[in-house]
Amino acid sequence: MNESDQNPTAPRPASSRATEGDPAVVPAFAPPHAGRRRLRYAVVGTGHRAGMYVAALTGDHADVGEIVAWCDTNPGRMDWYDAQAGEALGLGGPAGLPQYGAQDVERMVDEQRVDVVVVTTPDVAHAGVVARALDAGADVVVEKPLTTTVEGCRTVVRAVARTGRDVVMTFNYRYAPRNSSLRDVIASGRIGRVTSVHFEWALDTVHGADYFRRWHRDKASSGGLLVHKSSHHFDLVNWWLHDVPSRVYASGGLRFYGDANAAARGMGPRPERGTGTTGDPWSLDLTHDPRLQGLYLDTEHHDGYRRDQDVFAPGITIEDNMSVVVDYRGGATLTYSLNAHAPWEGYRVTVNGTEGRAELEVVERGAVILDADGRAVLDPSATPEGVAAQAARPEGERLLVQRHWEAAREWRIPRGVGGHGGGDAILLMDVFRRDLRLAADPLGRAAGYRDGLRAVAVGIAANRSMVTGQPVLVDDLGLGDLAPAVDTEPAAVPATPPAGTATTADPTTPDPTTPDPTTPDPTTPVTTGAAR
Repeated sequence: MNESDQNPTAPRPASSRATEGDPAVVPAFAPPHAGRRRLRYAVVGTGHRAGMYVAALTGDHADVGEIVAWCDTNPGRMDWYDAQAGEALGLGGPAGLPQYGAQDVERMVDEQRVDVVVVTTPDVAHAGVVARALDAGADVVVEKPLTTTVEGCRTVVRAVARTGRDVVMTFNYRYAPRNSSLRDVIASGRIGRVTSVHFEWALDTVHGADYFRRWHRDKASSGGLLVHKSSHHFDLVNWWLHDVPSRVYASGGLRFYGDANAAARGMGPRPERGTGTTGDPWSLDLTHDPRLQGLYLDTEHHDGYRRDQDVFAPGITIEDNMSVVVDYRGGATLTYSLNAHAPWEGYRVTVNGTEGRAELEVVERGAVILDADGRAVLDPSATPEGVAAQAARPEGERLLVQRHWEAAREWRIPRGVGGHGGGDAILLMDVFRRDLRLAADPLGRAAGYRDGLRAVAVGIAANRSMVTGQPVLVDDLGLGDLAPAVDTEPAAVPATPPAGTATTADPTTPDPTTPDPTTPDPTTPVTTGAAR
């Protein structure tokens, strides 16, 4: 499994390292027939996140699709991916694909006869690029979040209505088996009608800190973590409940990172950037990762973008502590929190229902420890010190289900494939081979632009609430009808029974032994490569 889908600072738990998945979560596809034409893809935004799609189309999915063009503001990053593509395809040199600038999306689609545009630009540019690609006659695959503003949402909605073309959202967390297993539990009815959800996400001082080095630190570019990061989480809750958020209240602030907080804690002078800095666990040296060096350090002379800014430098406008309350049309309430400077990384979800309770706990990295040079160890399990540090909080995942008047039982979580909890490789199958599926997905994991709208609606409303101090009605955002399609309701019988359950006519029977006004216009054609 190619690891180019992984942020270099993100944890790599065992759930992300499997190469073969359980049939319960890995769909079956027919081989492409002899007359099937390979689809032609163009990549707009050649930052780190584009790597997942480039690796897929030059590797596992090269038989069904091909990259025919690059589009970015930075020619150095396009050159880097062109060299990577040529190597992956065995060409003995760069692929030599055409390169286009930000203003040339329409010309690129026309000249290269592009079928699908993959959008991996900075978040603020998503809506504009999506709309331009649709208008030019291509379908779109877009990274989360769909967009960052109300106007961006309207831009996408109008473009889809105008063209009738397809937009695929790549919500890979839906494909992580632990998350789809929780959907199984809810759909099975074992805990009854859902009354409330508590969702706590902890980003550690390696992965969480990284958002404060990159362009994400600027709220006008990313929408803040409640849009950029939490859109994953809000989509999960929307999907688990098969419901629509109706009212949002949020509170948050920048309470750890940034120059003011550093000064308040007496941290003293800080390095301007991480590269070349030694003995500082908060710094990221781009020369220690060949991909980051090739994509950013070696190309920053083209646009001046620095990927390794200090997390305690001035200019950070996003929050690092956030709490949100979301009411749903169906009557459930979500309480959500995100912390970006935790000593461990993972999440906890509790779902309360009229007949019981489900609890999902995931530890992706149990501790952040330092090596002899003062650098954070990305995989603590690879060192004896790291193994010892994680003894009290071991890496892993567990889903418990407990009905009223019964003991708790563990629900088996199938094995996935690839990063993000075993979901990335399965997502890519759906993105590039969905016309070859042998059966419909009983989990309803594929996401479209309306799913993207529902997810960012929570983040956009939360940002507005933090400014006004008041709850925000989602309908007041004016995004149109957000109701999910009626045919995406999950099957009533879960695909995966509790741990240890025998295969019977009833698979649920348990085994008793087990918007900011300063935000730029999202239609502006900015295509600087995403630095996720």
